[in-house]
Amino acid sequence: MSTLTCPDPLPSPAEDCERLHKAFEGWGTDEGSIISVLAHRPAAHRRQIRRVYAEIYGVDLLKPLDKELTRDFEVASSRSRAVLLWAVDSAERDAVLANEVVRKWSPENRVLIEIAVVRTAEELLAARRAYQNRFKRCLEEDVAGSTHGDFRKLLVPLVSTFRYEGAEVNTSLAKTEAKLLNQKIKDNDYSHEDVIRILTTRSKMQLLATFDDYNNAFGNPINKDLKSDPTNQFLLALRAIVRCITCPQRYLEKVMRLSISKMGTDEGALTRIITTRAEVDMQQIKEEYFKRNSVRLEQAVKKDTTRDYEDFLLALVGQVDS
Repeated sequence: MSTLTCPDPLPSPAEDCERLHKAFEGWGTDEGSIISVLAHRPAAHRRQIRRVYAEIYGVDLLKPLDKELTRDFEVASSRSRAVLLWAVDSAERDAVLANEVVRKWSPENRVLIEIAVVRTAEELLAARRAYQNRFKRCLEEDVAGSTHGDFRKLLVPLVSTFRYEGAEVNTSLAKTEAKLLNQKIKDNDYSHEDVIRILTTRSKMQLLATFDDYNNAFGNPINKDLKSDPTNQFLLALRAIVRCITCPQRYLEKVMRLSISKMGTDEGALTRIITTRAEVDMQQIKEEYFKRNSVRLEQAVKKDTTRDYEDFLLALVGQVDS
């Protein structure tokens, strides 16, 4: 469920464009106006704003946003990034996030898993198309070029797949593949082609059935059996896939919790989760956050962020000004 709050009725795209253009003029940027417009408009309307802005002023809205926010937002690069990510379509946003990963990939990074598994099959396909359109390259090719070894074997098919999304489940196959997964885990053969094939290609409903059969047959959730070496980054990647399939909101809540519970906020992770989930399931993530921490997410964000960045993120998670 979305946490976005929008006026009713919405102003016309032309009115919003004029307000944004005025916010860019003069000696200082009017960040409040930028936030009041972009943080309170649904995706389809933001898409129209970007199109109409280019028609009226002859420039992509992202260019003045980048210029003005980088200049004026405090610690500009990380703070303005939130607005720039929010201003684009969800598919282009995922493409940008994926490109950031492949340019500086490390085994600890789980963003590709998040994009490939939490998104629907159509959303992942749209992100791959947006990646080609924006970067003139293939996402799968870039993932293959930036990763290596077992991670390449896992991540290339993960970002390439188009999972079936129907409700049908093959119960016999679920039992068979639960046994196969258990055997490979017992053998410490975590990167076996069958393990990768099952996790990267089976439908989410099929995998949920397989994980249930695994638990029933062997007395442990599969993720518990994948904890044999908590320092093994490949095992941690497999566990992330399982969690993104079984309980994506809890997985994303944990990413947010860790991003604001460290010495120094991980603004990249905080920005990514809020901008990608505000119009999808942020309400559920907020509920999970409160269950886990007994603190409202808005309070945690307010404590760990400041000024324009704080205002923008709070608007996206649905805080109503007092």
